Amino acid sequence: MSSAGPVPKRDVEKEANVSHEATSRPGSDRSLDNLDLSAKLQNPLAGRDRGTLEADAISFCETHGLMEYVEDYKKGAVLAAFPHDAEKFDGLTPEEVTALRNEKTNKWKQPWQVYYIAIISSMAAVVQGMDESVVNGAQVFYYARFGIAGNSNTDVLIQGLVNSAPYLCCAVLSCWLTDPINRLIGRRGCIFLSCVIAGLASIWEAFTYSWPQLFVARFVLGLGIGPKSATAPIYTAECSPAPIRGALVMQWQVWTAFGIALGDIISVAFGGIEDNVAWRLMLGSTVVAPIIVCAMIYVAPESPRWYISKGRYVDAHASMLQLRSTPLQAARDLFYTNALLEAEADIQRGRNLALELFRVPRNRRAVKASCLVMFMQQFCGVNVIAYYSTSIFLQAGFSRTSALLVTMGTGLVNWIFAAPAFYTIDTFGRRNLLLTTLPLLAACLLLTGFGFWAPEGPARTGIVTTGIYLFMVFYSPGEGPVPFTYSAEAFPLYIRDLGMSLATAVCWLFNFVLAISFPSLLRAFKPQGAFGWYAAWCMIGWVAILFTLPETKALTLEELDLVFSVPTIRHAKYQLKNSIWHFRRYVLFQRNLKPLAPLYETKDLVSS
Repeated sequence: MSSAGPVPKRDVEKEANVSHEATSRPGSDRSLDNLDLSAKLQNPLAGRDRGTLEADAISFCETHGLMEYVEDYKKGAVLAAFPHDAEKFDGLTPEEVTALRNEKTNKWKQPWQVYYIAIISSMAAVVQGMDESVVNGAQVFYYARFGIAGNSNTDVLIQGLVNSAPYLCCAVLSCWLTDPINRLIGRRGCIFLSCVIAGLASIWEAFTYSWPQLFVARFVLGLGIGPKSATAPIYTAECSPAPIRGALVMQWQVWTAFGIALGDIISVAFGGIEDNVAWRLMLGSTVVAPIIVCAMIYVAPESPRWYISKGRYVDAHASMLQLRSTPLQAARDLFYTNALLEAEADIQRGRNLALELFRVPRNRRAVKASCLVMFMQQFCGVNVIAYYSTSIFLQAGFSRTSALLVTMGTGLVNWIFAAPAFYTIDTFGRRNLLLTTLPLLAACLLLTGFGFWAPEGPARTGIVTTGIYLFMVFYSPGEGPVPFTYSAEAFPLYIRDLGMSLATAVCWLFNFVLAISFPSLLRAFKPQGAFGWYAAWCMIGWVAILFTLPETKALTLEELDLVFSVPTIRHAKYQLKNSIWHFRRYVLFQRNLKPLAPLYETKDLVSS
């Protein structure tokens, strides 16, 4: 189904004007406020003339000890306020003109430090993927070692508890520590600390001698997973130039998939040695990637935004100089970042952001939408395959060596098919990707489960392998990248960090639920019922997304506020009409139907 259509600019402006009037009245709806807030955050320098901007730049440099760079900041302030008029600006050197032109015509020509930070984030993603997947092969060995390989209720509960321990930690503890850790020691420090914890936990896992010890070691591993998963993409985003920011941040998903594949490869590499050594080497091998990240990030520049938040403007300037091609671009972006932070601080003053997540209707709808896609990322069943595919292949009739090899192929398919998301997520759209792929995921899960009814032998193994591989083909460009991308843009800027923390915690919570419950589910319902369960959730998610999830592709902050100001019931009614229209048009071939009016052209968008 197609999305509701573009948001007309004139309606956004009209609603913003209504918002301005409403905020002056006592008891006005806070959902109206968000239109003005986002307009302010879209460009906090808008509306100032050149003289005012240059005076502000001089004051900024005097206040923060940057007077030797004042000429760059005077020009940079004007360029930040009028980014589309850069080439009309007088007083630029030929080098500066070329650099500004390259932002449009040669956007990949950037200082090497920008790509160095993207590589660090990608390596942190590899750490993440390996920590998630290496247990897939190791569990085949340590179940027997710890005496929990049976099929009793107690054994399957312990199996799920041990495997899910890191995600329990993420949901209840480590995700909520992300913000204070970042405030205290910065983006680099948070990534460094989380990798140290992940590396030490990996060694600890390898030297455990009972399942409670392994559970505790894996729980501590979660302290390294949660903060790193939230911080590394933010670090990349804050250091990257706007023209390539999205592409660099998307590397997190691609290289997490690579880390999952690498974890599977390691399982194959160590799978043929003595049983009590194999699983220890598998779990312990994940110490290597964190060491690499710690060494790399030690010499990387810190986020200029973090330096500004600490009042360290000279350090922020030095950091930005490493991340931009010319001092002018560095001054422009630093001045703009400072103005944005001041606007955010002004907006947040005196507001209880935690309450506003749920009390303000616009924010509440963003919470529901983000939590829905995060929930479906887990309950589409993907991590059943990531964590238990080796055991599933063993039940399908593979030998242990063959099961590890086929599992490795699953990880490689996941990584390879993550690449199309670079194109599809910004062209096909977030909502349409989910609506297209979720039914295909359901079909693949049913094929996998029903394959266990085939006689044991090549037919069963072939059907099960085909179902799981096709599942990863459709997951990688859909439910893989969409939830984190969607959640990162659904919330207004002034509350985005808190909203993203909540969405991430929901993701890890249901990751834990899935990991701990699947062994019991498999025992009670057999593979057919277990895979059928998650196929059913894919279809439930499809219906929920069809009727309640707005599209966020290519929308500005003001447009997003307008979209999320539409009451959910109105959105659902529109999508029901839209579905009927498409059925009549493309199934019944009724060619003379009048197109539906765009959902967001209504005049009364504000809910009570």
